[in-house]
Amino acid sequence: MDKAVRVSWHRLIKGPCDPPEVEAMQYVAAHTSIPIPKVHKIHTTESGFIYIEMEYVQGSTLFLPRMSAGDKASVLGQLKRYVEELRALPPPSSGLVSSAFGNPAHDGRIGGRFFGPMSVDAFQELARGRLIMEEVPLLGEEVRQVHTSRYEIKFTHADLAGRNIIVRGGDIAAIIDWAYAGWYPEYWEFTKAHYVTLLDDWQDNVRTAISPYDLELAAEEILWRRLPEPGTAMTTHFRGKVVEHPGSYPSATWLEARSKLQADDLWSCTMKLYPELFA
Repeated sequence: MDKAVRVSWHRLIKGPCDPPEVEAMQYVAAHTSIPIPKVHKIHTTESGFIYIEMEYVQGSTLFLPRMSAGDKASVLGQLKRYVEELRALPPPSSGLVSSAFGNPAHDGRIGGRFFGPMSVDAFQELARGRLIMEEVPLLGEEVRQVHTSRYEIKFTHADLAGRNIIVRGGDIAAIIDWAYAGWYPEYWEFTKAHYVTLLDDWQDNVRTAISPYDLELAAEEILWRRLPEPGTAMTTHFRGKVVEHPGSYPSATWLEARSKLQADDLWSCTMKLYPELFA
């Protein structure tokens, strides 16, 4: 598990981190006005671990119940504008689920391994534990409807919650923890904002800031209960069947392209350090 250590009045170091988090912070800083900690330097150890040296942002984590009605409305309005700014970013021409720079992504909802770049259909197949479409109705009508619909790709933080929003003086000072950010189906921001245990006040207000996808949330909640971490290799039993889940992995196309590169970049470090996450 990564952790952040404050090393001076203005800086902290977070790590170990994965390349998608570095990519997301660089991409958002370059293409939006969203307040995020400034990245000062990326450190890699001899073992291949990645650490981000970044700005320490003064403030407190968002806790809506303690805010006045006026401050709450102001912060939610700001968050709405920032989410809309993310969603307005032009997606890559490939239209694939991926990290900010078109590399494999990582999301705890899917599991502990990298996945993609991949189509929305392939991503949804992974999210439902690779259950074939003919058997999707067994999971429920909501899952069937969502997994047979078409969705655009939007840039997504993928872990919006009070703990990742720093406020100061009634304003959002920074949005932090971009570890899962990348290009995902358009509903992913809304459903992921409900994924962890949340205070009722957040659940009551989140649709003020993020466009709601209620059918998609209902489908995801079914999958959360039945298929925890479907991208992690495991064996499950479903309706009398034994199902082997191979887990997630980067696409063969991406791996082939990487094999031709010799640069000692962040992905090279991560592939050497965690080969099991790429196979």
